[in-house]
Amino acid sequence: MSEFRDAALTSKAWPFEEARRLAKRYEAAPPEKGFVLFETGYGPSGLPHIGTFGEVLRTTMVRRAFEAISEIPTKLISFSDDMDGMRKVPDNVPNREMLAEHIQKPLTSVPDPFGEHESFGHHNNAMLRRFLDTFGFDYDFYSAREFYTSGRFDDTLRLAAERYDALMEVMLGSLRDERRETYSIFLPIHPETGRVLYVPMKHVDAAEGTVTFDDETGREWTLPVTGGHVKFQWKPDFGARWAALGVDFEPYGKEHAPNTPIYSKICSILGGRPPEVFTYELFLDMAGEKISKSKGNGLSIDEWLAYAATESLSYFMYQKPKTAKRLGWQVIPKAVDEYHQQLRAYPGQDAVQQAANPVWHIHGGDVPASTLDVPFAMLLNLAGVSAAEDKEKMWGFIRRYAPAASPETHPDLDAAAGYAVRYFKDFVAPNRTFRVADAREEAALNDLADRLRAWEGGLDAEELQSMVFAVGKAHGFEPLRDWFKTLYEVLLGASQGPRFGGFIALYGVEETIRLIEDGLAGRLAA
Repeated sequence: MSEFRDAALTSKAWPFEEARRLAKRYEAAPPEKGFVLFETGYGPSGLPHIGTFGEVLRTTMVRRAFEAISEIPTKLISFSDDMDGMRKVPDNVPNREMLAEHIQKPLTSVPDPFGEHESFGHHNNAMLRRFLDTFGFDYDFYSAREFYTSGRFDDTLRLAAERYDALMEVMLGSLRDERRETYSIFLPIHPETGRVLYVPMKHVDAAEGTVTFDDETGREWTLPVTGGHVKFQWKPDFGARWAALGVDFEPYGKEHAPNTPIYSKICSILGGRPPEVFTYELFLDMAGEKISKSKGNGLSIDEWLAYAATESLSYFMYQKPKTAKRLGWQVIPKAVDEYHQQLRAYPGQDAVQQAANPVWHIHGGDVPASTLDVPFAMLLNLAGVSAAEDKEKMWGFIRRYAPAASPETHPDLDAAAGYAVRYFKDFVAPNRTFRVADAREEAALNDLADRLRAWEGGLDAEELQSMVFAVGKAHGFEPLRDWFKTLYEVLLGASQGPRFGGFIALYGVEETIRLIEDGLAGRLAA
């Protein structure tokens, strides 16, 4: 363990770089609260999307890295700003007309359009927690509604009333002239309508801890800042929450980066120490648009998990967090296969290499062995040529390729076979385009079929691959990748595909001969 800790202290893996930066925060003495607090925020204005999950995952990776280099205990909070007013009706929910009647009410006061929970905020919170629990995260869930109404935020709210002018000075300096006229760090909750009001304060009484304001009709009200009668605007809320909880580390998307100095100043005025922050790039859909909770564009967590195991999604999230990534069904096979490549490499690596391997960060050091003996991309092609309707048919081919494998001994392979059938049906099959071979390609394919008919080398994938190479060279394909492109386009209906020797070994020599015959006869293109 000491060898790995030494490697972690110099590793260039981004979670260890963040962990070391955080460790410097407490070089002199441990935190008075007794633990280092990691926090992630969630705005439940719409259904949780995959970026929300990624924020918690990446924070967990930094937390695990920190625990590998420090003895200080840690805690992770997932904080939901469910007191926020609903500004617009999301596009991807039912009963939108009903929701429109509750604009500007706190999300936990808006009825659930799905009819399943106490409110829309409760529904979205439940979805988030289900996602996080699916992945086994160790976290505490905090609801803004509970935080405000229970009194846990009261001391910070009173202090904000006392230091109102200093806090307003920070905020007003960041606003346009017209916005300054009506701005307040406090948003009162109307006692009768229940709506979150964006109105200026007529008076803030520091001694009494109250605010006085006029509502939209001109009627004057005075409310205590405590007990959930008032909430912070979202920028002050960031800094106030940091101060109230003693947050040490928080990630957020790059759109928040310009506000970091504001959040930090608010935190400091309220007696807190600003946390270390980690800004990441955003996820985009395949059209290059930012993924939005209200639009529901991009790939959802449930959609990913319908086609691949949870660890493949974690692997995708680990990669280059400061680089924007397009997220669609096309990225799944590559993520699956690369994750298992890293799993297979891990046991033979030294401590430095293991500290840099994504699978250490995905599994917190408790790295399992891979039982995916056939690449996912290969399984997809097998699903296509075998017309497999379920994974049981896939296993008929897999057992010939790997006689010692079974669903019980190779659970990764068993799960991937089922995912491959589903993925192929939904995404690959509708987009396949076969073509007819030209004269030179036809001669090469006939040669390949003849060599396979005479083949006595068994199902050794490397020997079969060498034979396929030899056919391409014999027929003058230059570069040789044009030969493999021919195989994929004529026989598999795609422009790219697996190592063809491995494919023959998996699908079978006789079956591959028949596939070539069908391709040459034009039956596949038809």
